[in-house]
Amino acid sequence: MSEIVRMGVVGAGSISVRGIMPHLAEEDVHDRVRMSAVCDPAPGRAQAAAERFGIPHAYTTYEELIDSGAVDAVTIASPIGLHYEQGKQAITRGIHVHVNKTMTTTVDEADALIAQAAEKGVKLVASPGEMLRPLHRKMRELVQAGALGTLTWAVTGSAFGRYHEDEACRQGDDVLSNINPAWYFRRPGGGPLYDMTVYGLHALTGILGPARRVTAFSGVRIHEREFRGEKVACDMDDNTLMVLDFGEAFYAFVYGVAAGGLRDAHRPMIFGTKGTIVDETLNGKPIDFPGRNGAERGRSNAFLPHVTGPHASITESHVFEDIMQLVDWVREDKPSIATAEHARHVIEIFDAAYRSAETGRAQELRTTF
Repeated sequence: MSEIVRMGVVGAGSISVRGIMPHLAEEDVHDRVRMSAVCDPAPGRAQAAAERFGIPHAYTTYEELIDSGAVDAVTIASPIGLHYEQGKQAITRGIHVHVNKTMTTTVDEADALIAQAAEKGVKLVASPGEMLRPLHRKMRELVQAGALGTLTWAVTGSAFGRYHEDEACRQGDDVLSNINPAWYFRRPGGGPLYDMTVYGLHALTGILGPARRVTAFSGVRIHEREFRGEKVACDMDDNTLMVLDFGEAFYAFVYGVAAGGLRDAHRPMIFGTKGTIVDETLNGKPIDFPGRNGAERGRSNAFLPHVTGPHASITESHVFEDIMQLVDWVREDKPSIATAEHARHVIEIFDAAYRSAETGRAQELRTTF
């Protein structure tokens, strides 16, 4: 089909203001997709975003947006705890869905969204599409070819630190620059696993395949944070350490913690009897892949298929890439490898890790991709 996809942006918070809307406002994508509506419950925020980015319709409620008849698809960039219900409501109306990480907070919710999308014939793309990166596909190829010998263990993880409190879009005085980050520290959907560790775990499982079991310790380490002079109560686990079992005594250590972290562990580190993958190197030498200059390191977003021209210099280009995967699927019937099934497996790992911490028992995993 040649029609332009009318995209609704759900949430005018940090990720939308810094990444989604600036990308979709660029003229080079307007032959394929245009923002037609934005919603946000904060007074004046949706209207301000609409004026800044040239969006025709602004709403204060999600229901107004999806019932407006103005959208063919939505990109859901609201707090993670809202993703399941908002995805379900869009699918019910036959609206195609891109869900920013993480798609849902439980594996049962992920099952329900996937089944509903299949029943309604709706296309569902879930961030983060880490296996869209040529670097990660090359890592998988190297592992499968035996470049590391017998795999022994792996590690990935992320730390909250004060990343969200210190973002530039939260330090100003207008509605698009005073965005409160409190939801990141609260149930449901808060915590570093759903927000940050999700990237490394998508890459790890994309490279190695599905895990079989998980065991974990988890809890709240920092019970109160401060944002712009105000105290923020924290009730979502912010310190989770887990071990994944991939079978045959091959394990991975995965963490999402309140602060601190291992150098280069944001991307999977994989160890074997013949070699090691760390960051973008194999045994200390840059990993090469088609289209890459071996000297260019730390710019993996630039090798995503839609990140060309102005998009290479706009932040959060990996989210833009995932959105464009949905656009291509809607227009050209070209499915994406950023699948909801892969997202579901990662969500089950998090879900099972919390259960393991509560029960003191390893949890068997049932999903694959």
